[in-house]
Amino acid sequence: MDIKDFCFGADRIPPPLSVIAAAKVASLTLPPPSTVTSASDSACLPTFLFSNGLKLQGTYVLLRYIGRVANLYGQDPFESSQIDQWLEYTPVLSVGSEFENACNYIDNYLQTRTFLVGYSLSIADIAIWSGLAGTGLRWESCRKSKKFPNVVRWFNSIFDEYSEALNEVMSTYVGKKGPVKPAAAKPKGQQVVSGDNPEKGKASSKPSSEVDLPGAEIGKVCLRFAPEPSGYLHIGHSKAALLNQYFAQRYQGRLIIRFDDTNPSKESNEFVDNLLKDIDTLGIKYETITHTSDYFPQLMEMAENLICQGKAYVDDTPREQMQKERMDGIESKCRSNSVAENLKLWKEMIAGSERGLQCCVRGKLDMQDPNKSLRDPVYYRCNPVPHHRIGSKYKIYPTYDFACPFVDSVEGITHALRSSEYHDRNAQYDRIQADMGLRKVHLYEFSRLNMVYTILSKRHLRWFVENGKVDGWDDARFPTVQGIVRRGLKVEALVQFILEQGASKNLNLMEWDKLWTINKKIIDPVCPRHTAVIEEHRVPLTLTDGPKQPFVRIIPRHKKHEGAGEKATTYTNRIWVDHADAELISVNEEITLMDWGNAIVKEIEKDQNGKVTHLSGVLHLEGSVKTTKLKLTWLPDTSELVNLTLVDFDYLITKKKLEEGESFQDVLNPFTKKETAALGDSNMRNLKRGEILQLERKGYFRCDAPFVRPSKPVVLFAIPDGRQTTSLK
Repeated sequence: MDIKDFCFGADRIPPPLSVIAAAKVASLTLPPPSTVTSASDSACLPTFLFSNGLKLQGTYVLLRYIGRVANLYGQDPFESSQIDQWLEYTPVLSVGSEFENACNYIDNYLQTRTFLVGYSLSIADIAIWSGLAGTGLRWESCRKSKKFPNVVRWFNSIFDEYSEALNEVMSTYVGKKGPVKPAAAKPKGQQVVSGDNPEKGKASSKPSSEVDLPGAEIGKVCLRFAPEPSGYLHIGHSKAALLNQYFAQRYQGRLIIRFDDTNPSKESNEFVDNLLKDIDTLGIKYETITHTSDYFPQLMEMAENLICQGKAYVDDTPREQMQKERMDGIESKCRSNSVAENLKLWKEMIAGSERGLQCCVRGKLDMQDPNKSLRDPVYYRCNPVPHHRIGSKYKIYPTYDFACPFVDSVEGITHALRSSEYHDRNAQYDRIQADMGLRKVHLYEFSRLNMVYTILSKRHLRWFVENGKVDGWDDARFPTVQGIVRRGLKVEALVQFILEQGASKNLNLMEWDKLWTINKKIIDPVCPRHTAVIEEHRVPLTLTDGPKQPFVRIIPRHKKHEGAGEKATTYTNRIWVDHADAELISVNEEITLMDWGNAIVKEIEKDQNGKVTHLSGVLHLEGSVKTTKLKLTWLPDTSELVNLTLVDFDYLITKKKLEEGESFQDVLNPFTKKETAALGDSNMRNLKRGEILQLERKGYFRCDAPFVRPSKPVVLFAIPDGRQTTSLK
């Protein structure tokens, strides 16, 4: 459906710059804009007239149309909605008095971002870019002032990338207002992004969290995220997954998910299924799924070729002795075996014979190299355990160090992202790839994500599961994706937390508080409010002039967010308050009962130990809530209250960081879970599993087990809010 005409009202000269720019960037052919001077509705709005007689009107309607046609309108409904928010914000740029405030807002937003929405250009970027460019001298003045470095970086990068289209737009529609002169564009066809700048003394326009992949070309980058199916995805893996997706989208490239399934003793279909679930939870968008086991025949052929070329040999040295010899740089007695002898033993390994089980294949690299990873690493081992995917077809399996460089190259991976724990093995990766005669893959190293009081070793996490220290891989005390989501973390918070760190190589020990603070900012504005009192420590308050018959009011579940819905609150002459609050009240003190009004406590009854057992008072609804010191939550004394179990958690270990050689079993935390019985308002019968709420004055919670029957409590997991918590002891 061709656009036959592009019209704008006589009072709208020039036509909307954002629409022209979006069409040019999207390579969408528009007829020359014509001016409508009639009194038709087209006179007020920019309009696309199509060849079939249909039309679309309005700047943002046209932008969204171009966005949908050119795939510039987000990768999913959430991103599309974010783009809509930016389109609604754009008019602020044309308000002179608000211009600098708007620039400051956008500058802060872009501090750790390359694009306004997601990881690629969208019509949000084009609309804001055009809004700035269209102000001419005002934007030029702000740009030169250096007050908004992030906006300038973003503005110039878009101009550089789409210089041919935007130059035409600028010269035609903005020139008379004062041309904008961003940095010179790169020659067409040379969209190569350089690696880290070696000239460290020079200032960079990029934020410290943003780095470039060495030798990366737009549209030609291919990356892989390659988890081993020997456990669930944890927060450290999440960083690798999200960084791979970030670079794939930034360079308009491809992302492959590859299961590194080379060790049948540790791997299972359960882990495969849950890794896919975790990848989906993180919102990772990938092109295809592959398995290292897809390449077992080619890997065996490659190993045999290396044996024939004298670049590998079969070794029957016992494992402990082999490890000692590698540490000491001592060559194995098998290193000088003939090719024929090596091939003979290789066949024994393939057959899984008794003799073969004593052997492994090693690369013949350099036993004297200071880098111990190059001291004849193991390429193949025997393992009679059936493979979770292909059964008992093979008795030998390649090591990760051998399989990874091979599969990376043959799958077309251009850049392999590896955490810094593999630093010493990077030289090994390059050497093995060279010995194989395969295309070189760029390695890019980023810092491993380390969290305080946290174990990220899958082997150690498996110990907790197998020894019953946790309830499973999705336990809320675990750093797995399923564990922290079950604890109440929103995926948006995790993504923001990880991308704020970027692909830096600097090693950091991160605090959980920062992550939970980000999470609080996301959940607080929208989660509904409810009320609970601790069952064992509750005190009745009798209101002598309270309602003789209970009555119900419908009030918002969140006073500032209509989307949270409504709840029913029952008002009675006998209510429950928390004992901790009751202990703070004095006789004749005026207090505020939240969502009701003020009351005056006239009598306080205590037991022989001085513990408050009962309160009596009268309502004083005309009193001012501003003058009271105590604002109390309360529940009506009715049979409709819901039984709750409030669950709080602590770290699994008691030390922030384990030192090298230190065992995690020596610092196990004996108190990691605390359950408290409570009563909640009747509306909590309707909570759904996974729903996040705030219990007034008690904190944020996630519903882990919803209401089934009165005798079975609703289970709520406490969500940290970013403030240091005390021990559960």
